[in-house]
Amino acid sequence: MIELRPGLFTTLFTEIAADGQLKSKSLLTQLANAIERQAKVNASSGSHHRGTPTPASPGSGPAVISGTLRRSITHTAVAPSGTGWETKVGTGAGISPPYGRTPASKYGLALETGLRNGSTYPFLKPAFRFGVTVVAPQLYVSIYRAGWPRI
Repeated sequence: MIELRPGLFTTLFTEIAADGQLKSKSLLTQLANAIERQAKVNASSGSHHRGTPTPASPGSGPAVISGTLRRSITHTAVAPSGTGWETKVGTGAGISPPYGRTPASKYGLALETGLRNGSTYPFLKPAFRFGVTVVAPQLYVSIYRAGWPRI
């Protein structure tokens, strides 16, 4: 039999909260890695030489020319933010292809949101959707446990 001493609930809930914070950080780290990997896959719809027509179709991810865009996809370290954790997945700053001056971050934004002709070649948004709908539920079950929370 456990005796309910003063401070027991406070101690238990403090330990539970600390464990939850560590699990949340672990889940977010794994999710950011999965989204980054999927974005790199999405940014590889075939390949072609610079100045030749792309084999990628509008609405799908871009084709590889030099690989700079794909190499620039990264994520920030998971860090505390308010009462939770935060990370950002996207293109790294200051990375440019060997043949031009347009940084991969600017080129990636144009591909994601629309080129001058209106065509889009999204790679980050589909990766995010995949992460949130497929990977996150699996991580949640593996890190926390199945059936929790029950609402």
